[in-house]
Amino acid sequence: MRKFCFAVVLLGFSGFGSELILAVSTEPPSLDPTTNAAAVIRLLLQNNLYETLVRVDERGTICPLLARSWSISEDGKTLTFYLQEGVLFHSGEPCDAWAIRRSFLRAMDPARGHVHPEYFQDIEEIEVVDPLTVRFVLKNPDASFLTLLALGDSVIVPDHDDLAQNPIGTGPFRFARWERGYALRLMRNPDYWDPARPKLSAVTFRFIADPVAQVAALRAGDVDVLVEVTPEIAASLRNDPAFTVISGPQELVQIIAINKTRTPFSDLLVRQALALAVDRAQLIELVAMGFSSPVGSHLAPGSLYYADMTWIYPHDQAKARELLAQAGYPQGFNATLTLPANYPFHVRTGEVLAAQLAQVGIRLNLELVDWPTWLDRVYAQGDFDLTVIGHVGRVDPALTLIFYGPDRPDYYFRRDWENPELNELLRRGALISTPEIRQSIYTVAQYIIAREVVNVFLQAPHRILVHRRNVSGLKVCSLYVLDLSEVAKG
Repeated sequence: MRKFCFAVVLLGFSGFGSELILAVSTEPPSLDPTTNAAAVIRLLLQNNLYETLVRVDERGTICPLLARSWSISEDGKTLTFYLQEGVLFHSGEPCDAWAIRRSFLRAMDPARGHVHPEYFQDIEEIEVVDPLTVRFVLKNPDASFLTLLALGDSVIVPDHDDLAQNPIGTGPFRFARWERGYALRLMRNPDYWDPARPKLSAVTFRFIADPVAQVAALRAGDVDVLVEVTPEIAASLRNDPAFTVISGPQELVQIIAINKTRTPFSDLLVRQALALAVDRAQLIELVAMGFSSPVGSHLAPGSLYYADMTWIYPHDQAKARELLAQAGYPQGFNATLTLPANYPFHVRTGEVLAAQLAQVGIRLNLELVDWPTWLDRVYAQGDFDLTVIGHVGRVDPALTLIFYGPDRPDYYFRRDWENPELNELLRRGALISTPEIRQSIYTVAQYIIAREVVNVFLQAPHRILVHRRNVSGLKVCSLYVLDLSEVAKG
């Protein structure tokens, strides 16, 4: 009865057929991405209710949003943004250069509880040049700063204290209602600065934790889109003519992290043999059901400045056995692969890896541990031989690859590994803003990380969405957001 009543209310708000209903597995704990780090807040609300100065598109490119264009000074310390005209917050307040300045001062104020104040610690001054021009002056050159402005931490908000319950942004949809434990509803913003968007009159996110129940709701027509789909469910639906399955690389790379302080993994020959023994194509087929991309470095295919390094260590069992013999292990060796039991994807990967590596003589003992144990033993203490885990990228390579450089010598998979050439490349990449130069820098950096087998890089699991055939315009972005501004239903 509750569901029927809710549907009647929805029809009363908007014309039937122009509302999109999406099933999501997790309910946000808050609706303010600046004071709560939960990724689901950004997934549902960034680019829909909240907006940033710039955004990341499905190709990983920085594009205009509230800023129609920008310029960066030669020394990389001054960024000037030229704003869209006629932008209003949902409250009716103008979102001009003064409002942009206030939004960032709010983020920089320790009393406001921003989840990542360190993102803005290099801002020396925010200048209002005129109502449609705002200038950021940095203490030091920071090539990743533009990318930081595309993250959910940098959404532009009015100076209000109750955004967690009553969110106000500039986006194509505005907050309508949050029915805890059931649904979050957004409605079309009639005063949106781009009159061509959005194409929907309303959006409702239904909170359905059980994947089987999500599929049932999709088949029954109760929802139009499944937002977070497992490879198994996607494989079961991809040949159904009633639905469309879309997928694409996200900012996530699955790796075998290696403790290089432990014998025999301190030996490069052993690490090379490990890399050669891995069959990425089989992993993608058996674990990801084809919904994944092979990777050979720590950047995912959708990342800025990604370079393909899978060619360095292609699957070659004979070569792997040869290198093990050279390293003094002609009969192979035993090792422990520690797996987080709460991540079935990583556990299945570990099982397939054990079979693959056994063929070259590397015999793995699979140890399943709960997540708190993994965080304590593996991540905090570095007490492991090998582990399989996923690493979420940070859009810009300067932020993603920082764990391989001198700034994080104690990071769990570094384990005393150091490369002066890589350190210098990462230092320069963080300072230089010219895209062509950065491309060269990060291509070489990825080559070094792959060549030295700091870790074994396996695959970039795709984000998968399933929608009914009458839905169009959905795209998968490498950033963990769901942009509904161009989506239509007909």
